[in-house]
Amino acid sequence: MKPTYQNFRISSKARIMLKLSLPNISESAINAVAQVLRSGQLVHGSECDAFEQELAAYLGCMDVVLVSSGTAALHVALLALDIGPGDAVIVPDFTFPATANVVAITGARPLIVDVLSSDYTIDTVQLERLVQTWQGPERLRAIIPVHEFGCMANMEAILDISGTYGLAVIEDAACALGAKLKGQKAGTFGEAGCFSFHPRKTLTTGEGGAIACKSIELAARMRRLRNHGIERNFDGVHFREPATNYRLTNFQAALGRQQLPQLDDWIQVRRKLVKDYLQELTPLSQRGLLCLPKWQEEHSWQTFMILLNVPPCRRTEIIEQLKLKSIESNLGAQSLSTIGIYGQPLQDCPIGATLYRQGLALPLYERMTTDDVKLVAASLALILSP
Repeated sequence: MKPTYQNFRISSKARIMLKLSLPNISESAINAVAQVLRSGQLVHGSECDAFEQELAAYLGCMDVVLVSSGTAALHVALLALDIGPGDAVIVPDFTFPATANVVAITGARPLIVDVLSSDYTIDTVQLERLVQTWQGPERLRAIIPVHEFGCMANMEAILDISGTYGLAVIEDAACALGAKLKGQKAGTFGEAGCFSFHPRKTLTTGEGGAIACKSIELAARMRRLRNHGIERNFDGVHFREPATNYRLTNFQAALGRQQLPQLDDWIQVRRKLVKDYLQELTPLSQRGLLCLPKWQEEHSWQTFMILLNVPPCRRTEIIEQLKLKSIESNLGAQSLSTIGIYGQPLQDCPIGATLYRQGLALPLYERMTTDDVKLVAASLALILSP
């Protein structure tokens, strides 16, 4: 089918802003939260326990540990694997800085590797080259692949590299709850898989996060690390090690539980909308005005980002012009090597830097319609046309 945005009429009347993302909170979810609030059991409780079990069943993993954010999930995973001063952890260049921040705050060194232009995930050829040639003073301990925007990184190659060189794998699946690779869910390939429930995510608890674990023993330690190092047994409470307070609240868990049964349906709607975007924006791609992401069937499409083929300085102007048309847009993620707070990068990361400077995230959420997509495409066509 040919795209239809050329004939799509853009009304001059005032419209409600088409947001970049919009949480999908039902009345039943609001009522479930209210019920917990009325109960008085606000910190970790039965809703959290049930949500952990339901997430583990959904993911098909041994255990899930709830925490207060996606960043907390990454931090706890590193602490549970005893990663700290004297260690180094490999991260992709194009991601939200939390991926590298947690490495730095443990005292370890983040090592940055460029990403692929086709799907924005870590370049495994450059990853292996770094591992093979590493001669730094720190000991290589782990890889944190990021499933950027819900697109699975090349886990087969990553697991081959990690297995050959004895490295742990911590998946940053913050955007990828429900994504799969050959039928296996994101977050279940490595020693730990870390998720975020921020409002930009398809399933949200406001703030919040979770860690998928293969090991019951590792999950038990993570539960201590999220709760002041406490271990409870028949003779009371014991403080086993210095730790954090990264607990999720009981009412946040109630909110997440109400959404989980609908998650796969929501992801299917997002996939349909992305197909609409790809169809409507192909003419602009063919004209060399932008590049489109590669379609992947098992992608969860938390964000839809295009790459503008215009001077980087124009992106801010384009964002403002879309806003005038009641369409919210933004950059996609950061380039860790470009923001420059993690020391001197060992490799150049030209692709990550370009995605950072010229990536444009467009509205995507399951309550959008095909007409909404056509409106965005038509508006972009007008703005980008000479």
